[in-house]
Amino acid sequence: MTTATPRTLAEELRTRSDRGLAGLLRARPDLLNPVPGDLTQLATRAGTRASVVRAVERLDTFALQTAEALAVAPDPCPYGTLAALMAGDAGDEAVTAALPGALAALRAQALVWGPDDRLRLVRTARELLAPNPTRPSPTGLGPTVAEATAGMSPGRLQEVLAAVDLPATHDPVSAVAALTALFSDRARMAALLDTAPAEAVAVLDKLLWGPPYGAVTDRPAAHLQWLLDRGLLLPAGARNVALPREAALHLRAGRAHRVPEPAPPALAPTTARDPQLVDNAAAGQAFTALATVEELLKEWDLGGPPVLRAGGLSVRDLKRTATALDTTEQLAAFWLELAYAAGLIASDGEADERYAATPAAEEWLQLPDHERWAVLVAAWLPATRTPGVVGTADAKGRTLAALGPHLDRSPAPEVRHRVLTLLATLAPGTSVPEATLLSRLRWERPLRAAAPAAQPPAATAPAAPDGPAGPAPAEDLRSRLAQGALAEAELLGVTGRGALATHGRTLLGTAPPAAEAAPAPEPGATATPLTPAEATTTAARAAVLLAPLLPEPLDHVLLQADLTAVAPGPLHRPLAEALGVLADVESKGGATVYRFTPASVRRALDSGRSAAELQEFLTAHSRTPVPQPLAYLVDDVARRHGQLRVGAATAYVRCDDDALLAEILADRRAAALRLRRLAPTVLAAQCAPEHLLDGLRAMGYAPAAESAAGDVLVARADSYRTPPRTAPAPVPDGPPPPDRTLLEAAVRAIRAGDLAATAERKPAAAPTGTPAPGALPRTTSAETLATMQAAVLTSSPVWIGYVNADGAASQRVIAPVRVEGGYVTAYDHTSDEVRTYPLHRITGVSELADDAV
Repeated sequence: MTTATPRTLAEELRTRSDRGLAGLLRARPDLLNPVPGDLTQLATRAGTRASVVRAVERLDTFALQTAEALAVAPDPCPYGTLAALMAGDAGDEAVTAALPGALAALRAQALVWGPDDRLRLVRTARELLAPNPTRPSPTGLGPTVAEATAGMSPGRLQEVLAAVDLPATHDPVSAVAALTALFSDRARMAALLDTAPAEAVAVLDKLLWGPPYGAVTDRPAAHLQWLLDRGLLLPAGARNVALPREAALHLRAGRAHRVPEPAPPALAPTTARDPQLVDNAAAGQAFTALATVEELLKEWDLGGPPVLRAGGLSVRDLKRTATALDTTEQLAAFWLELAYAAGLIASDGEADERYAATPAAEEWLQLPDHERWAVLVAAWLPATRTPGVVGTADAKGRTLAALGPHLDRSPAPEVRHRVLTLLATLAPGTSVPEATLLSRLRWERPLRAAAPAAQPPAATAPAAPDGPAGPAPAEDLRSRLAQGALAEAELLGVTGRGALATHGRTLLGTAPPAAEAAPAPEPGATATPLTPAEATTTAARAAVLLAPLLPEPLDHVLLQADLTAVAPGPLHRPLAEALGVLADVESKGGATVYRFTPASVRRALDSGRSAAELQEFLTAHSRTPVPQPLAYLVDDVARRHGQLRVGAATAYVRCDDDALLAEILADRRAAALRLRRLAPTVLAAQCAPEHLLDGLRAMGYAPAAESAAGDVLVARADSYRTPPRTAPAPVPDGPPPPDRTLLEAAVRAIRAGDLAATAERKPAAAPTGTPAPGALPRTTSAETLATMQAAVLTSSPVWIGYVNADGAASQRVIAPVRVEGGYVTAYDHTSDEVRTYPLHRITGVSELADDAV
């Protein structure tokens, strides 16, 4: 039975409703692995250091400030005392109004328990947040008078009392109490400070907001000696001193924090634009993203760069890829990582390992544009790999490479989801400055912003009273992730001109129609990012809205007399692929310019097309007549194409025109090929056929490769693909959030286990009496069997101790239904199901009191 005032956290948890327990487990999913056997186990696990650190990291700024105030307050702390620490002597309406909500959030996460007149911070949380010499509190407060005088001699205490005109006491305890009462009394403390030298007051002002520690010499100055004599500076080591907490609170007018932050920063100033313009801009970016990834796959169509021994892409290959994509190395890393996350590129796994497109890339290229966009966004939303850290050094000083290891940052999906959610609370077409969003994110998770965010800020060395030093700034990982999320959302077309597009709102599962404040979450609730399955579903819905905004592909180009072709928009894929073989891309943008050169025409002829087919292709797909210079170029290259034949001897050149072979031999540029005549129409070369082909083409000829049978080898655009590969799985940031079914089952199991552990038992007939609380019941086999049979006849529940096949012992409350063959069949209140138990595994049985169940 629980008392009116809970004495422990476990007792308070027993007073919570099932909804309250489910809220705790939802806010702290690490408590569910494995499911606690009862509420005592749940309370114990909720107080472990690892679990408390995770919970504290997820507090917003004001809830964290409330917890920090409780850590420096008396234990237990009345609500009035806490309110005074937060609002100060003068009061603060905003703080007073927000304090109940912050306290409710701490209660919901089991970080604070007890009634309002006896608030208790969980012991582990107090150890984390309370100030000490090695880890000052963010409040900037130092030790209490009692803590600072713990090692002080009784004589020295009496000297301090005499210096502040307090009567002498008979023991150190009453002396400390008298000094504490003085420092806590506003009127008497003000009178004492009125007599202080100006220099002493200046020292107190420097230590006021922390760090509260300083160093003094063996012969302190007169103003420092005045403070030491009156206990306003107390010893904190060999030559270090500290400002007592009670004195600091008086100087601060009772406030624990210099600037309480009861409300999040407003998302302002805003910039409003026409939502249609935002959607169109986002659609343009989405199309550019598709073209960029497609170009990347084309660049690696015949195999990409090699994989480094340590994994990833070399700096040189990243630069080469960035040049091919006409972008920066940082953006190239993003497109590489995006394609990798979508499963479009991977390593081939061969001995000479290199990157290449996957079979999934072939399927992706055949999809409609809006579906291809959905694949990319569905991979981006839950991804934990962070291209923004490419090029930086890890903890061991190694440079992080694109597509390499150690790029995962577990908070990335949650930050990305939160950034989009904040943008969704604004009116359609509205954007806010990046600094505003970063400020809001830092308020929501002040400890998670720092990297690593495993504990509150580290301590700094004590400073001299004339120059206190603040803590060194920590790397703001959360802000860097948010900046990356904003930039990536713009590149993918989720946002346009900084505002969330209409299809981008659908990615969150809802589309707020107007600028409204986000609904206040339940105490302890946290926003959870989308799972990969949810991201796929929402991306498909968003793609449906994006589809009408994407440009329609064209089936024609405009040929010009300067040997160029202009594509005024995106081309149908077959046309784009054929034109990409016949011409080189000269410029990109709203319109793509292709240039025809002898090399590009030869490339098309190498792919197996004849001059007539090329002329027919140009005529069919041009809205303008084929210019005469282009027609001449095609015919001229075709006339010379294949006149020279290159095969494998090591390599040879064959030509029916022996004068042409003589011309090649006489050319100085052919010296590197090391040619010699074998016959009037054949030259031999001491290099590979592909090198011979490249060398002759560089000299201006148009040779063709031939097979061993003498046939021309057609160089079609065959692609190299890796074996089937799965996309990299995101690295979760802790246990996944439990769904409703799991929460209901877990609460039911914990309740039943707690019933088994705490239900009142009838006194045993054995001389040993009832077992101690938490101990398994012990009865003989005959007593166990008799009690079970009696419970079947009376339909009464009983309490048993049970040891399973793995040797794990547990307590259970069961209602026996049948006893036969050495087994008892019963309804188990703990698991909420009918189960069968071997009698030999039951350690003992005890009847429950009549009102226990």
